[in-house]
Amino acid sequence: MLLAGDAAHIHPPTGGQGLNLGVQDAFDLGWKPAAEIAGWAPEGLLDSYHTERHPVGARVLDNTRAAITLLGTEPGPTALRELFSRLMDIEEVNRYVTGMITAVEVRYDVGEGHELLGRRLRDVALKERGRLYPLMRGGRGLLLDGTGRLSVAGWADRVDHVVDVSEELDVPAVLLRPDGHVVWVGEDQGDLAGKLAAWFGSPGG
Repeated sequence: MLLAGDAAHIHPPTGGQGLNLGVQDAFDLGWKPAAEIAGWAPEGLLDSYHTERHPVGARVLDNTRAAITLLGTEPGPTALRELFSRLMDIEEVNRYVTGMITAVEVRYDVGEGHELLGRRLRDVALKERGRLYPLMRGGRGLLLDGTGRLSVAGWADRVDHVVDVSEELDVPAVLLRPDGHVVWVGEDQGDLAGKLAAWFGSPGG
């Protein structure tokens, strides 16, 4: 049994975070049973849903409870609210809280390396193909290849290969899961093949 959205976490509605949380649950989960049904899911792919999303839900529970505490009228919550208001004048604090509430700071553990790994790539502008997100509407993986030398041969039935560059990305190439999270950054074909197999199963399956 796999639970998503309000079935998986009930919390105060402060900040409207339940919508982001439920939608991201669905994006994380949706492609994984589809991969199982299609027969190409690598071992452990379905289990990664809980591993990735449970901690995110727990953090939302914590920060919505904190927000409710700040709304209290007792002396303690009132003092905390005044302190928090002053802290929000600090740019780094403001950025942290904004990322927490909007969930754009979510980073899954997909291995060590580049700072983009595990993060959902934003809708970057491409030189030839417009913007990134319309290219991902098919629910497939995507290799954004700025080198023109890479290949998804063996995985072309589940991963799109887009040869293009973006001035917003200072990397040679990125591999995205269907939910838009980055699982590889680089330019080495052998390294790429290993990540394709890890996230998209055996080639030609």
